[in-house]
Amino acid sequence: MKKIGIGYEFYKNMIDENCYFVDKTSLIQDIVQDGGKVTLFTRPRRFGKTLALTMLQAFFECEMDRNGNRIDNSHYFEGKKIMDAKDEVISMMGQYPVIFLSLKSAKQPNFASAFFQLKSDISFEISRHSYLLKSDKLEKTSADRLKKLYDSPLSSYLMPQDEARLEADVSDFAHALQILSICLKQYHGKNTIILLDEYDVPLENAYYAGFYDQMVGFIRSLFESSLKTNPTLERAVVTGCLRISRESIFTGLNHLEINTVRDARFVEGFGFTDQETADMLEYYDLSEKMPEVRKWYDGYLFGQTEIYNPWSVIKYVYKHQVSRDAFPEPYWANTSSNTIIRDLVYHADTKMREELDTLIAFETIEKKIHEEITYDDVYKNEENLWNFLFFTGYLRKVSERTEGRDIYLTMRIPNQEICSIYENQIRGWFEEIVKKTDQSKFYQAVLERDTESMGRFITSLLNKSISTFDSKESFYHGFLLSILYGTPDYVAKSNREEGDGRPDIVLYPGWPKAPAILFEIKVRKKYSEMADGICEAFTQIRDKKYKEGILDDGYNGVISFGVCFCKKSAIFEEML
Repeated sequence: MKKIGIGYEFYKNMIDENCYFVDKTSLIQDIVQDGGKVTLFTRPRRFGKTLALTMLQAFFECEMDRNGNRIDNSHYFEGKKIMDAKDEVISMMGQYPVIFLSLKSAKQPNFASAFFQLKSDISFEISRHSYLLKSDKLEKTSADRLKKLYDSPLSSYLMPQDEARLEADVSDFAHALQILSICLKQYHGKNTIILLDEYDVPLENAYYAGFYDQMVGFIRSLFESSLKTNPTLERAVVTGCLRISRESIFTGLNHLEINTVRDARFVEGFGFTDQETADMLEYYDLSEKMPEVRKWYDGYLFGQTEIYNPWSVIKYVYKHQVSRDAFPEPYWANTSSNTIIRDLVYHADTKMREELDTLIAFETIEKKIHEEITYDDVYKNEENLWNFLFFTGYLRKVSERTEGRDIYLTMRIPNQEICSIYENQIRGWFEEIVKKTDQSKFYQAVLERDTESMGRFITSLLNKSISTFDSKESFYHGFLLSILYGTPDYVAKSNREEGDGRPDIVLYPGWPKAPAILFEIKVRKKYSEMADGICEAFTQIRDKKYKEGILDDGYNGVISFGVCFCKKSAIFEEML
C-alpha cells in the first residue's frame, strides 16, 4: 500500500516517499500549450496549488547543486501521464532555470515581520542558486547586485532605529527576483521560469492586520520587476485563492492569462475528479464510502467539471483506513480561520441572514459576479462579499445568466462540509448573543413558575437566530441548556437517567429544601400543534416516571415543565 501523503506539498517528496499520487502531470502539457506568458490560477485553499507548482519546478528545472553540478530529475516522471505528451513538451524537461517562491509565510502581525519572512524566503531561493556566485559567466554588475542580496543579513526589524534598514531592504528586495532571473539567464543561456505560490496570502493577512497599503506596495513592485519589466522571463505561473484586481497588483501586466473556477481550461489540474476520487477509495478498499464522500466533499464546479476537495478526501481516507465506521468530518474547516464566514455572519443584516438561512437549507441565491476585487473592497458592499465567498470555495455555481455586461450566478453551498462551517459560525454568533443577554429575568420566571414570561424571553432570543435550525430538536435542547446553566443555586444536567428514562434537562438544587426542576422538550412544525407537543411532553414525564426517579434520589419535590418549540417561538407549561 502506498503511503497517504498528509501534508505533503512538494512533488518530489511525494514520489520519493512512495505516497499515493493522483497524477496531475498532464497539467504541464496544458500550461505549455494553453498557458500565457504569465498564468494566474485562482483556486480555493488546499486544492493542490503548491503541489502543482513544485511539480512544474521538478519537470522544467535545470537543477544544480551548490557546486554547479546538474541534478537529473527525469526519474520523477517515469510512468506518469506527461510522458505521453508530444516530443516538443518532453524535450523541455530539465531545460530551464527556475525560481520558486511561496508567499504563504508572510502571514504575520505587522509589516516588518511579514517582510522579514518574505525576505527570508527570497534569500533562501537565492542561496539555492548560490553556484551563480562562483561562476565567471555573470556580468560584474549583475554579480555585484546578486551578492549584495545574498550577503544581506537576516535580522528582524524590532527597534525604531531599524526602520531605515527596513525601508532600504524593501527597496532592494522588490527587485530581487528580477536580479536572480537575469543572473540565471547569464549562467544558463536560457530565460527563467518563475513560479509564485499563494501570492494573495500576504495581502489577505495585511488587510486584516492593518498594513494593507504597505504590503500592496511591496508586492506590486516585486511582481512588476519580475513579471512585467523582466527581459529574461520565459514564462511564469502564479497561484492564489482570489483574483486581485490589475489596478492593485498587476498594473500594466497585459500578458497575464487568468484562470478561475469559472473557466473551462485546466479544470482537472486542481482538486480530484469523480473518477480520481473513486479510484483512490478503491485502492484503499473503501469503495462503499463513495456516496458519503460525495455528499461531504464533492460539489465544487470548475468550468463544467465536478471537483472534490482533495485535502478532505485524503484526510477521510487516512482516518477510515483504521476506523471504517468513523463519521465524516469538516477537515477543510480546520485549515483556516474562516474569518470571512465569521464576518459575514456577525455583521449580517436581516436580508443577509435570510440569504444565509436559504443557503444552509441547500437552496440557491442569485448574485451579480465580477472576478476582480481587492481585499480593501471586500466589505464595501454585499456584492463583494458574495464574490469573495464564491471564488474562495464557500459557494458553487449552479447556473449563470448575462444581463447586458453584467453576469449573474445562481449559487449554493457545495457540500455538507462547507455547510457545517456556516452552521458552526452561526452557532458561535448566536451563543455570543445569548451570553450578552441579561438572563436574570428568565431565572426569576423559572423560580416563580411564570410560564408566560419564560416563553416570551426565549421567543425574543430565538427571533435573533437563523431559521434553518428551527426544525432541529438538538438545537433547541442545546440552546435552552446553555441558558439554564446559569440558574442561581442550581446545577443543570442533560439526559441524566431518572426513573425509566432520561429527561431532557433537570435543574438540581444546591439547597436541600428546594425542589428539582425538570424540562421535557418537544418540537412542532406548526403553531397549531404546539399544545399537542406540551401534552406529549407531559405524557412522557408521567409514563417514564421521571418525577419518581428524582424523588428517589432524595430531592424535596419536583417542578415539571413541558416545553414546545416551533420555529422562533416557545411555550412553557407546568405539569400539575
